[in-house]
Order: sequence, then C-alpha cells, then structure tokens
Amino acid sequence: MDRLLLWVSVLASLPEAFAHRDLTGKVFVFPRESATDHVKLITKLEKPLQNFTLCFRAYSDLSRGYSLFSYNLQGKDNELLVFKHRIGEYSLYIGKNKVTFKVREVFPRPVHICTSWESSTGIAEFWINGEPLVKKGLRQGYFVGAYPRIVLGQEQDSYGGGFDKTQSFVGEIGDLYMWGSVLSPNEIQLVYQGLSFPHPTLLDWQALNYEMNGYVVIKPRVWS
Repeated sequence: MDRLLLWVSVLASLPEAFAHRDLTGKVFVFPRESATDHVKLITKLEKPLQNFTLCFRAYSDLSRGYSLFSYNLQGKDNELLVFKHRIGEYSLYIGKNKVTFKVREVFPRPVHICTSWESSTGIAEFWINGEPLVKKGLRQGYFVGAYPRIVLGQEQDSYGGGFDKTQSFVGEIGDLYMWGSVLSPNEIQLVYQGLSFPHPTLLDWQALNYEMNGYVVIKPRVWS
C-alpha cells in the first residue's frame, strides 16, 4: 500500500510529463536554447506511410536555422523532417533527401505551415499561411517508415536523441495535426482558418499523446 501511495505521489507531482489531452487554444512554449528540452509526440503508426499531410502553427524570433518537426526511425535519421534554415527558407526531408521552399516573410511573425507528400508521384507541397508555394518532387515510390520517434523542439541525429542546441527551436508551437493522406487545397484552407476539417488520423492536437522533457511549458495561445 505504501508503494502504491508513493507512485501516486510521484505521478501527481509530474502532471505534464506524460499526457493525453485536448490542447485546443494552447501552445508548447520552448523558452530557451538547449540540447535537452523537447516534446515527444506519440502515435500508433505501425505501417509505412505512402502519403501524409502535416499542419501546425509556430511563432519564433530566431533568425538561425532550427527544427520544426523531427521524425526518425531506429537507425535512420531525417526520415521526415521540417526544418527552417533562415527567414523565408524551409526544407522538407523525406528519407534523408530534401527539397527547399522559399517564401517572402515578415519577421518575426506567427506562421501556419502545411506540408504534404505522396509516394506515387513524389510531389511535395508546402503552404505558408494558406498560400501554396511552388511544388517540388522527391523520393518517388518511397515509403516513410513506421514506428517513428517524433520530436518537437529538437532535431534528432539518433532515435530520440543526438540533439544540438544550435538547431533547437525557441518559441511556440500549436495546432499540430497529421493525416495519412494528402489533403485537398480546400481542406488545407479549412485547417488554416480553424474551421471544420477532416479528422486527423495520425496526430490530433485535440487529443494529443505527448511526453514533455526539460523546460517546456504549456500556455494559452495569444497570437493568431
């Protein structure tokens, strides 16, 4: 009985360490540059991905490069990575290959990002604040592997680790959703506007499984 009470006490003292909750109207705040602070997103992805769409909001005043979404496999890094190299320049990595998208940006300013990829054509799309950028192509016929480790706040050089503080994210991330399909342009507009959109099949901000590590805080989103 004493051991049970001890575990209850420990869990009660760490309410945000591991959670499954609706984060509507909230953001993960990464307040400092570090090689440790991150959020692990948990999804039951047991089959390789032939298609996907990923959308989220971010706000940062960093002018250096940083990772926005890092998806690694055991023994394979950069399986799926969204990375911002500098103001107005984003890259999508699939199976270690990358394509780069350029956009004129006001800095610093909150941004809504959607990116999609389909195996059959290799076409990758990138949308910034509801506006489509020039389509690119990579890894036609490739499947993104299953059983990933997904991390926000850091870029993984190993499975769930190998972090470099100079690639860490400092800022706020929210409204993150992921589908195992390519959303239509109309559906992406609905996501951007925060209206009714297709139910996310892989990651759902309104029912998110996550684990917070280090100095990460959940706060209300006060920007649009």
